[in-house]
Amino acid sequence: MKKYLISFAFALFAFTAAHAQIEFSKGSFAEIKSKAAEEKKIIFVDAYAVWCGPCRWMEANVFTKDEVGSFYNEHFINYKFDMEKGEGRAFAKKYAVRNYPTYLFLDAEGNVIHRAIGSRSAEEFIKLGKTALEKSRK
Repeated sequence: MKKYLISFAFALFAFTAAHAQIEFSKGSFAEIKSKAAEEKKIIFVDAYAVWCGPCRWMEANVFTKDEVGSFYNEHFINYKFDMEKGEGRAFAKKYAVRNYPTYLFLDAEGNVIHRAIGSRSAEEFIKLGKTALEKSRK
């Protein structure tokens, strides 16, 4: 029995490692900024609304891609929240989020490095992240 449990645990680990997706951090935006400062990373924010079709499409078809998850998890502190609930309302006002989905790339102090809107393919989404990284180095 123990042999089967070990095999199952290994298979589960291998499946999880092989199927990376964007890992979104939890917590307040202040906590996310602190984490970004500690890890010396840019913050990627997915500003969405629950009723937004393109937001749901990105969640199901792009954020779940291995290559997208690997790239974004390596280079960014990923954060997402609903712009119509709680802290999202003030965030949307501060960062002038009027369209969904809006993608913001911020430094650890919350300054905008790059922004974009709308759904896109996995390849275009990775290119968007690379553009944000280039702009952060200038």
